Amino acid sequence: MHVYQLLRRAAALDPDGPALAHGPLRLCYRELDARVLRRAGFLATQGIHAGERVALLEDNTPAFLEWTFAVAAIGAVLVPLNTRLLAADLGACLRDAGARCVVAGVRLTGLAHEAVLSGGTAIEGGAVLGDHEGLDAEPLGLVARPSEGDLAHLYYTSGTTGTPKGVMLTHGNVTAHALAAALELELSAADTWGHIAPMFHLADAWATLAITLVGGKHLFCPRFEAGLALDLFEHGRVSVTNLVPTMLILMVEHPTLPARDVRALRLVLSGGAPIAPDVVRRVVERFRATYIQTYGMTETSPYLTLSRLSRSAQQLDENARMAISARTGRPFLGVELEVVDAADNPVLADDRQVGEIRVRGATVTPGYWGRPEATAESIRGGWLYTGDLATIDDTGSVNIVDRKKDMVITGGENVYTTEVEAVLFCHPAVLECAVFGQPDPLWGERVHAAVVAKPGTALDLAALDAHCRAHLAPYKVPRGFDVLEALPRTGSGKIAKRLLRNPPSEDPTRGNS
Repeated sequence: MHVYQLLRRAAALDPDGPALAHGPLRLCYRELDARVLRRAGFLATQGIHAGERVALLEDNTPAFLEWTFAVAAIGAVLVPLNTRLLAADLGACLRDAGARCVVAGVRLTGLAHEAVLSGGTAIEGGAVLGDHEGLDAEPLGLVARPSEGDLAHLYYTSGTTGTPKGVMLTHGNVTAHALAAALELELSAADTWGHIAPMFHLADAWATLAITLVGGKHLFCPRFEAGLALDLFEHGRVSVTNLVPTMLILMVEHPTLPARDVRALRLVLSGGAPIAPDVVRRVVERFRATYIQTYGMTETSPYLTLSRLSRSAQQLDENARMAISARTGRPFLGVELEVVDAADNPVLADDRQVGEIRVRGATVTPGYWGRPEATAESIRGGWLYTGDLATIDDTGSVNIVDRKKDMVITGGENVYTTEVEAVLFCHPAVLECAVFGQPDPLWGERVHAAVVAKPGTALDLAALDAHCRAHLAPYKVPRGFDVLEALPRTGSGKIAKRLLRNPPSEDPTRGNS
């Protein structure tokens, strides 16, 4: 299958079925398909050809859905851009992708222009297409028919290197995932999906395809606020969605929830960060819906595991059910997963021995755009090595216990510590620094920094915070600083971050921040 085929199928099977709703806009699948072909026709008038990259910078709106399929219809490659990044970060992604143009929502057109200009981004004519309503033309006459191995999407992620890498996902990768998700989650035309997590992120983007595949209905929350998301649940009759734990915590604790009618909600998915069993309990009690924890990667389209309860597990007591639901889970349909030691031998399935998760299957990336060395490092012998450390039990359910690299996941967003450290080192008063994650009840983790001042220099923490905010996206800025006399080190001289995360109760090198 290829991506546009999913929409074409839905429009053929049920042309008058509701496809999306947003404010006064209501489209059936026949109308959505017609709009998509006009968007694709416009891209053709701009000289966009199959295989070329089209970047998309947009909030959660129907336009995001339309352009996803329009780019596929012409055979081009979609490059979704993170709307939270700074212009320079976006410019680096555009340069690396060799994007021909950027399609941007009205709110983001200015940022798109800045991104194009930053660092001399090589986009022919500096093309930023920023008025969706004006980007129509005669419907595309000849729809592209890419093979399953052809590139469909290019997602930029820092991953575990700190340098943005383009994760290549083929038409076969993302359509296989859509089909597997439809089967695993029993999605159907009766479902209404709430696009609440950002659509530029695979936490939500996979549903753009899977819900269309089954002919379900799409609803959109352009920006996340707990009250707005609950409005969508209540008035849109959302039946299924995927959120990060931070969003769930804010929603289940929202004071208006008890008075709301959210009975249409049947399934709540959560991923991107660990979740506590107590939070799972509150989600189930207050939404009265099934909860499933997910784990995945951009490199895997994304799902690798689900914590969906088996029939036997459903007979267990509440505490046992909540504990299983909060686990990383068992392999997703079509995914072959192993937990292996340093010699690539499977660890004991005793839920105690720790190893690295490796996977293979139809949803796994062929590699990184223009980075053969990074590809060879991550994909070895046909297996993708995730860098996540986990245990596995005798049912095949895994539980992640740590990450191999020092990446911080805050509110579902990846923050690599070297990027933040590089900014801190640029401050004139900083001698040394180390960035790491600290547990946070709302965000899962928060970015934290330990800093050592240059001799004879006093650190102004307010100025240090302002310095970071000037050079980093907001979610990457440290939420706290420890001012130390020296950083703890291992015997080999490396900074011992584990001692910073869990300092001794009495540490003479630690100062207050």
